[in-house]
Amino acid sequence: MKFSRLAIVIMVLVLSLVGGECFAGGMHDGYYAAEAAGYDGEGWKDFITIYVSNNFVVNVEYNARNSSGFIRSWDLDYQRRIKAETGMYPGEYLRTYTGELLIRQDPSTVLVMAGSERSHSAFQLLASAAIAQARAGDKSIALVDLTGTETENR
Repeated sequence: MKFSRLAIVIMVLVLSLVGGECFAGGMHDGYYAAEAAGYDGEGWKDFITIYVSNNFVVNVEYNARNSSGFIRSWDLDYQRRIKAETGMYPGEYLRTYTGELLIRQDPSTVLVMAGSERSHSAFQLLASAAIAQARAGDKSIALVDLTGTETENR
């Protein structure tokens, strides 16, 4: 399911106006981040950054970088290889997972996309950690052990 940025903004505004309870309740405004505790077998370290405003996650960046800081979604050779192996390229599921978190506000309810099971597991763990940081008002980067998610598909 894909939603435009405008649709996401409208949904967040409507939810905030009606005072609806959501998974993200009790969070402090600001930026919060979580990243993998180490690099995976292909040399990538997944990370997520969320921005919280008025108890809602209103911006999400989920990606991975290598040891030189190069971003996974910028690596066209990697994108092509993964597309050939799984039928899906990373940029596709990155946008979908982040958009779903904006809508659902609960990483455990973000649905997995076939071909990106490993990234889905990593996304859920990292998003949950970032939300926990927001609830605590802790601006440090949460380090998350993603061991076990590495054996699944990218």
